[in-house]
Amino acid sequence: MIKFVGGFEAVESLPKTQFAEYAFVGRSNVGKSSLINAIVGVPVARTSNTPGRTQTLNLFNMDDKIMIVDLPGYGYARVSRADAMRWLKRLEEYLLTRSQLKRLFILIDSRIGPRDSDLDLMDFCDTNAIQYQIVYTKRDKRTRKENQIKINHTEHGAMVPEIIETSAEKKTGIEPLRKIIGIK
Repeated sequence: MIKFVGGFEAVESLPKTQFAEYAFVGRSNVGKSSLINAIVGVPVARTSNTPGRTQTLNLFNMDDKIMIVDLPGYGYARVSRADAMRWLKRLEEYLLTRSQLKRLFILIDSRIGPRDSDLDLMDFCDTNAIQYQIVYTKRDKRTRKENQIKINHTEHGAMVPEIIETSAEKKTGIEPLRKIIGIK
């Protein structure tokens, strides 16, 4: 059973738990909330066609064992530069201070491939030894002509080597993510 714990503006406001946290982050409009909903099996994360709707750190408690964290997107949302910088600082603070964080899933639209903002986040994680895994989204929407840009994990010390391709709509790649997180 999953329940919404809350949306938090500041890292210091997050509940102090010992539950393992699995966080999802990516550029705005990458399909993050849709993927979370597909993984947990119910529509708990708010989805929107408007980029940048997730603006708080959203926590979901799964069976009083696991926390799913829906982090605000980056890179495209129509927000002020000041807001974007505040969100980035909050993301960095979350990643550097949450000892419960077991895995950060960096979501990348498989039709587009990694952008500079994705690579910057990967470099930040590598520098700070924050384990992360690349998850390509919207696999079902990629045409044969759209070649996926491969990421060489040997260049990224904190990256889990396996890249998972997903489609929230077709439920592709959902089971491997559920297994990593520990959802039955």
